Amino acid sequence: MKQAKMTLLLLIVSGSIAACGTNETGSVSDTVQAPEVNYKPAATAEGTVSKPGAPFTLQYKVIGTPIIGSPVPIELRVFSAFGDQPIKVSYNINDATALQFPDAQPPSVNITPAVNEEFVEQMVTVIPLREGRQYVNVSVSIESEGGSRSMVMAVPIQVGEGVRELEQNGELSTDEAGESIRVLPGESQ
Repeated sequence: MKQAKMTLLLLIVSGSIAACGTNETGSVSDTVQAPEVNYKPAATAEGTVSKPGAPFTLQYKVIGTPIIGSPVPIELRVFSAFGDQPIKVSYNINDATALQFPDAQPPSVNITPAVNEEFVEQMVTVIPLREGRQYVNVSVSIESEGGSRSMVMAVPIQVGEGVRELEQNGELSTDEAGESIRVLPGESQ
């Protein structure tokens, strides 16, 4: 009797296990289809650049996905602590091998905000020349009776997945204390 109960229990357990891996028709399924993913990351990068006590705050939005050789528009909003006084917005690129301005892009503009505006909007366009993180420097300045006030902010632009590899100078070595040092070649006279 004990053996019959064990056999019956074994059949029930094995039937349950076999039923877990079957589909509606009773056959064992080999693969399961995953649901399709429809999420795509946003095609804009945005942020705010501000420094404590600074007369200006800059909000930026990189519109679209930066691609090498294609113009990338950047929407800028400059908030000024000086109200409706005219401000000068200038653009600069430190690395001409990474970014360039199109011919139609002016290097600077003078803007006078309207009386009821909290900020001024400006659009700047750059053309990426290689992958990695690139920067456009935006300089904002104002002339007042007390003198000139200005601030420079860097707007980051990520092009592709690549990062810029730093050029290593000299030869990596260790000193007497066992610490890593870089030995640079010198010229003897």
